[in-house]
This record gives sequence, C-alpha cells and structure tokens, in this order.
Amino acid sequence: MGFSWVDYLILIAYTLGITFYGSRFAKSQRTLKDYFLGGKDIPWWAVCFSIVATETSTLTFIGSPALAYESNLTFLQLTLGYLMGRIIVSLLLIPPYFRQELFTSYQLLRERFGNKTKNFSAAIFLVTRALSDGVRLYATGLVLAVTTHMGVIPAIVLMGIFTIYYTFKGGMAAVVWTDVIQMILYIGGAVLAFYEILHKIPGGWHSIQQTAAPLGKLQMVDFSHDWSQPYTLWAGIIGGIFITLASHGTDQLTVQRFFTCRSKTDAQKALIGSGLVIMAQFLLFLMIGVMLYAFYQKFPLTPPLSKTDEVFPRFIVNELPRGVSGLVIAAIFAAAMSTLSGSLNSLSGTLLIDFYKPYIRPFEEEHHYLKVSRLMTIAWGIVLIGIGILARQWGSVLEVALTIMSFTAGSIVGIFLLAVLTRTTNQAGGLCGMVGGLLTLLAIHFLPRYGYLMKIAWTWYVCIGSAVTFLLGVSASRFFNWLKPGDTRMRGEGRGEEKIRA
Repeated sequence: MGFSWVDYLILIAYTLGITFYGSRFAKSQRTLKDYFLGGKDIPWWAVCFSIVATETSTLTFIGSPALAYESNLTFLQLTLGYLMGRIIVSLLLIPPYFRQELFTSYQLLRERFGNKTKNFSAAIFLVTRALSDGVRLYATGLVLAVTTHMGVIPAIVLMGIFTIYYTFKGGMAAVVWTDVIQMILYIGGAVLAFYEILHKIPGGWHSIQQTAAPLGKLQMVDFSHDWSQPYTLWAGIIGGIFITLASHGTDQLTVQRFFTCRSKTDAQKALIGSGLVIMAQFLLFLMIGVMLYAFYQKFPLTPPLSKTDEVFPRFIVNELPRGVSGLVIAAIFAAAMSTLSGSLNSLSGTLLIDFYKPYIRPFEEEHHYLKVSRLMTIAWGIVLIGIGILARQWGSVLEVALTIMSFTAGSIVGIFLLAVLTRTTNQAGGLCGMVGGLLTLLAIHFLPRYGYLMKIAWTWYVCIGSAVTFLLGVSASRFFNWLKPGDTRMRGEGRGEEKIRA
C-alpha cells in the first residue's frame, strides 16, 4: 500500500505534539533536583511505565519480531530472569539508594569505596550507554528509511533534534511523563499490528499454528546446556538475573527513575511492576514475529529482505491500511524517543554530578549547574546522533546493543555487589576486580575467534564478569589489607577519603 499522506500527517502530528508536551515542563525546572529527579514527586505507576518505555526502544519493536521470525519464542526465557532480577534489585540495592539523597547510582560507590571507584564506574556507564543508545537511534532511522524513504541519516538527525529539544527544556519530569504517553502509544500500535496480521492470514490462528508449530517456532523453553546458545532456560534465568542487576540495579538510566519516586516502597513497586509488563510485552512482540513468518510463507516477500530486521517495517508499509501504518510508525518513533530522552538526561546527570561539579566547578550557584546540565544534554544528543550514523554497519541491531551493554556491565554489577554485600573489601581490591572482570570478558569475546576458548553466548557475559569481579575484589582486598593494615584509605572508607581530600 505504501506510506500515504495520511500516514505522514499522523507521524508529523505525533512528533510535534510530543515535543510541545515535553517542553511544557520547562517552567518547573528551577533546581538540579527538579531537572534530574523530577522534584522526587512522581507517582510509582508513572515511573513503572517510564522504566518499561525506556528499555523498550526500537530494538524491541523491530528486533524482537525479527528474532522470532528467524528462530522461535525462546527469548521469553530471558524475561523470567528479568523479573527475578528485579525482585533482587528491589530488596538488595533500592534500600541503600534511599538511605540518603543521591543523584546518581555511582555516588553510592563513592561513599563505600572512594572517588576512583566511582569515577571508573561512571566513565564505563558514559561510554557503554552512548554506544548502545546510538545503536538504538540507528534502529529507528532504519525503520523510517524503509517506511518513508527519507534516508537513514536524515531520519536519525531529525528524531535526535526533536528529542534533544524537549529533554533540554523539561528535564526528567518531561522524560517520565512523555514516556507514559509513548508507552501507551507503542503498545497500542503493536496490538493493532497483531490484529491486522491475524486477520490477513487465511485461516487465522489455526493456520499460523499449522505453519509454525512443525518448525518449532512456538517453542518457548530450551533445556539444553550449550553455553554458546544465548536463549536456553539456564542462560535465560541466570543470565537474565545478572543482566537486570546491571540494567536496573546499577545503570543510571534506570536508577535515576527510582530517585524520582516519593519513597523506597514506591520505587520497589515501580520496578517489580515493570517486570510483569515486560514479560507480556515481549510475548506480544515475539508472537508478531512468528505470525509474520506464517504470513510470508503464504505471501512471499518481493523483493526479499536484505536483513531480517526489515521484516516488520516492510509489513507495516506494504500491508497495513492507510492511517494504521502512520500510527504504528509513530509508535516505533515513540519507543525510540522515550529511550533517547532518558539516555540524554542520565548521561548529562552523570557527567555533571560525578565529574563536572566535584572536579571542574565545585562551588558554583545552582543556576550555573542547571545551565550546564542543559548544555550537556545538547552535547550528548550530538554524540548519540553521530554514533547512530556510524552504527549502520554493525550487524543485527538487537544483539549488537545487548552485547555492548553486557560486555562491561559485569564489572559494574560486581563492584556494586562488593559495596552492599561486604564490609572488608577496599577500593584497591575493588578496582583490581573490575579490571579483572573486563579482561576476562575481553578474552571470552575475542579469543574463540582464534580457537583458544569455547564460544560463550552474550547472555552469560554479565554473570561471568560479575563473579570474576566479586571474587577477585575480595581476594585482592585481603592482600591490600594485609599489605597496609593501618591505611584507612586502602579500606575504601569513602567518607573518610572525602574528609582527607577536603
């Protein structure tokens, strides 16, 4: 059918409308607490929706159907680990976050170990978050290129500019409340697409089962013990728990949303609630992929796909009625903008609170930091647009972004576990553990290409990196404590170190 003028009109109206709505929160941005924490007065259900919307980028919208189109439903095993990981985070990490007023998760590491550990962890976040969200931005550009024929680069730049504007103006309050709207829109768009696919296949669901079941495409559980396979039950539960400890327990993108809640209990409700929503959401997107496979067995694609990630966008443009295509593409746009806006705010917050304020301009007035925060939002927007343009040749968008995050997250989870589960570990030991975790994952990722190690799936990366960081951190701390038993700074007493530095 193609993308009609009605579809263009819907997409333009959505983009302008959400930008205007987000920018309206500018009037309430008077302090850093307002700009980065939404004044700590956002209801838990809105934070829950915001968490879901932020982790549901275009990668989920186009990558999940593509994954099921190519294989089956075993990715769902990972969502079980995601839910279990959220419960652990709510019990283990959220309470220490609420014992004092924090702006970033990495400030907890400063209190426990000292500034070096905090700075190293925050720097890793800045690099990996920028890279992975640059890939997410490219994924949306790919969708718009397929649907509107405007080109990938112009699409990336255009979406980046609109998102930068309302994040720059409205801060975290704009991020959360636009996330709520965007989640409702993209879930509605996915349900609408599901309905249309189901009714376009002759024989409906019975026909889909007949086509997909014999090929194992409805398989949800894989009990194999193959470490090279990313979607087994064991990789899903254990790997999913550790991935969630990283993405929802230590990563500033999500932790910053906890800080916007009115209480610790509200943050816990928001996090666990988001896990239940995510399980249902992934089931919806993966089933769309299976249904698309059945559809294209009856109505073969011409021309064939250049990459599997194109399968859902091609259906949207070629098969959905006028107006419906525009709504679904607007939904994809919404998923991307919600992730991008949250990323911009968390990146600028981490850079300001963990680096600029303590080391460059420590004694400025509040209005100075607020002005710099907004300038940093623009700067990070430009960086993400640049990475999105460069990411065009990096392979499958879903697994590329998840691998980037998993590659470094193990060390971060390990150091946070050392911070909350141990009392005798010190900064020197923790840093040794983090470096050891990173080097271990470098070996696991690259050496199998040369035949030196067995291939291990990316879903195990965070678990392995966390275990190495934790165990090496404990061992190295004992060594350093034995080496210099009288040096309190070696023991990582962050507050003591702050007093000495002051």
